[in-house]
Amino acid sequence: MRLIFFIFVLCYSLFAQAQDDFLAKQYFNDGDFEKAVVFYEKLIEKNPRRTDYSEGLVACYQQLERYDEAEEYLLQKINEGNTYPLLLIELGHNHALQNAPEKAAEQYKEALAKIDENPNFGYSIAFRFQKYSLLDYALKAYSRAMELNPKLDYNYQLARIYGEQGNIDKMYSSYLNLLINGKTSKSNVLRSIDDFISSDAANENNIKLKKLLLRNAQQNPDVLWNDLLSWLFVQQKQYSSAFRQEKAIFKRMEGGSIQRLVSLGNLALEDNEKEISKSIFEYVVDKSTDEVIRLNAQLNLIDIQLMDANDKTLAEVEKQYGILEETHGYKSQTLQLQISYANFLTFKLDTPEPAIDILKNCLELPLNPRGNAFVKLALGDILVFDKKFNQALIYFSQIQKNLKNDVLGQNARFKVAQTSFYKGDFSWALTQLKVLRSSTSQLIANDAMQLSLLISDNSLEDSTQTALKKYANADLLAYQNRTKEAITALDDILQNHKGEKIEDEALLKQGELLVGVKDYEAAIFNYQKIVEFYAGDILADDAYFALGELYRNVLNEPEKAKEHYEKIIYNYQDSYYFPQARKNFRLLRGDSIN
Repeated sequence: MRLIFFIFVLCYSLFAQAQDDFLAKQYFNDGDFEKAVVFYEKLIEKNPRRTDYSEGLVACYQQLERYDEAEEYLLQKINEGNTYPLLLIELGHNHALQNAPEKAAEQYKEALAKIDENPNFGYSIAFRFQKYSLLDYALKAYSRAMELNPKLDYNYQLARIYGEQGNIDKMYSSYLNLLINGKTSKSNVLRSIDDFISSDAANENNIKLKKLLLRNAQQNPDVLWNDLLSWLFVQQKQYSSAFRQEKAIFKRMEGGSIQRLVSLGNLALEDNEKEISKSIFEYVVDKSTDEVIRLNAQLNLIDIQLMDANDKTLAEVEKQYGILEETHGYKSQTLQLQISYANFLTFKLDTPEPAIDILKNCLELPLNPRGNAFVKLALGDILVFDKKFNQALIYFSQIQKNLKNDVLGQNARFKVAQTSFYKGDFSWALTQLKVLRSSTSQLIANDAMQLSLLISDNSLEDSTQTALKKYANADLLAYQNRTKEAITALDDILQNHKGEKIEDEALLKQGELLVGVKDYEAAIFNYQKIVEFYAGDILADDAYFALGELYRNVLNEPEKAKEHYEKIIYNYQDSYYFPQARKNFRLLRGDSIN
């Protein structure tokens, strides 16, 4: 019986302490320091050796400007003997808060002296100095500890402090020395110095790093310096300079991976640097001995050609595909060739029939489930282009069934919804889209939400769904690359369905198509009409982002681009475009992007 009573009392005591601990921290975080003090005093009475409670109580006193009480408590703890050095720093900080820097310095020096007694105190003392931005003292603490005990290594912390102090040259040198000596990884160093680098090659910090890397490369030729220079040039979007470094790395590392060059080519292509991307992929084709890598590079070169294609280009590309097909034939390892060729025949030459035959032949190959799904997705897309909706739905549904929890399966479900939308089967499209709102792919979830709202919003006020059917037809025309016909179809909606829910959708879609045909003035008119008359609707952020991208990437008017990104940042924080708008705004402003 006594044992049960003892256990009960012990449990109750622990519960009460846990509750006091929680309340003390909660009141402190809420800024109610008067109440926090009460609980911290109770906790210390029961747990006099708990340093976190002591520090919490002192912090409360300081927040309440009860400096005398804080000092009295700290001196009491210090006078108990076996002084914990952080108490000395806290006492010094208490003096500093009262504008008594000389008294503070005395305590800080006394704390540093404790390192001589036990070098292992170095880290905690230095870290506490960093907490109060006393960086010079922190440097002394780390340095003294390492001097007394060579086994301690705080060079990484020293490098970070040099950066916080603005001593960029010393910071760079420290990080590079750590890397050379194998004390840290390249990824850690790049993550640390990324805060100090911008996309502007003329930035002072960028210039300092470039000079240091070049100097090291001259003194000690090592691929490490080429690697770091390549990284710096990529941050500055100087892909040609990065390409030179990557070639040097590839030549010096016998049997080295060419995948780095492939990644650089893709980065350049994403930034619309077509010429340098072309040079990189040509180099990959020339140097790679891997069939798949060479083929992918050749397909990338074709994609670059097709960006500004005319009839002559299309004829040349068709010959290139013929040569590639003769070289590689039909193999499960090179499915990307047949899919690319089928898309070219359909979307560039408007000849879907031979494309369908090519992909059906691919399905005869021994494919794994994902390979089979890739082919069926491409085949379904081409059948939609050819208005063979029911056949397309069969293939999409098969993928959806076989890869339920895969992104490919979710993509196939979206294509079922999209195809049903083109067909005019809006209710079935909505059924599929409701499931996709919680897709693991944010892009699919966002597209599903947009299409779902388009259908539901424009079905309520028009039971015949006349305008929605017209929009679905215009959207299909755009998908079929019949851009001018799609623009005309959207004009019909804008003229005959003014004031209806679908108007802003038609304006946005038409704006995108007008950008495609380089009628930028008309596109801007459409987007501005949305933000002027539909600022409170769900497409306003789309229009602002489209304007920002147009002014940034096409019209080269960065100030106007910033204005539109800023609208999203301040007025549409829950927008899908918010992260990218913020990043683009900061890039245009010249900020460092981590």
